[in-house]
This record gives sequence, C-alpha cells and structure tokens, in this order.
Amino acid sequence: QVQLVESGGGLVQAGGSLRLSCAASGRTFSRNAMGWLRQAPGKEREFVAAINWSGGYTYYADSVKGRFTISRDNAKNTVYLQMNSLKPEDTAVYYCAANRLEYGFGRTDPREYDYWGQGTQVTVSS
Repeated sequence: QVQLVESGGGLVQAGGSLRLSCAASGRTFSRNAMGWLRQAPGKEREFVAAINWSGGYTYYADSVKGRFTISRDNAKNTVYLQMNSLKPEDTAVYYCAANRLEYGFGRTDPREYDYWGQGTQVTVSS
C-alpha cells in the first residue's frame, strides 16, 4: 500500500519556523517529482512548492518564495519543507504529494499530483 505521511505541523507564532517532513512507504518515489500544497478553510487547495526527482530543480509559489525551502533525501524516501518567517496567512492544512511520472519536473498544478498524504495542520498565530 502506497502511503505518504506528513509530520511536523503545529502551532507557531508569526515569524517562527517549522519543518515539515513527508515519508513515503510502499514504494520508492526517488524517481518522481514531489510537491507541497496547502488548503486553508474556505479556500481551494493551492500549490506551495515542488521539487524534481533529483532535487536539482525547485519551484515556489510567489507567496512563499524566499521564506520556504523544499528539499528531498531520496535515500530516505523523504521530502521536507522548511518554513521560515511564518505569517498568519500561511495557516492551512499542508499536503505532501507525488506525481506518477518518473524523471519529471516539479508540478505547480495540484491536479497533476497522483498520490497524496493525509495532511498536517499548520497554524500561525499573530
């Protein structure tokens, strides 16, 4: 059974930092593009960051550029999202996702992801 399991969410004050992790099991995703997406209450799911299969290319939403960093450790089948200078508007459920194509580039459209984790809540207080 393929699973993506996120961890690292929580409550943090504005200006603080969190590091999210996404561990894959059931199959390797070392040859797949991965991404982080988020959904705030009453809003549609939106792209946050993506990384290609090798980790050589990364992509960010304008709203998080310069504050968030996506990375991966293919040996551990794990993807990370380092979030710094957090703002109240970053409050959302954060999802890890994988695209099914191998050796592809990162995806910025949530509809292009085929495997999803259950999500982890990030709450930023003002």
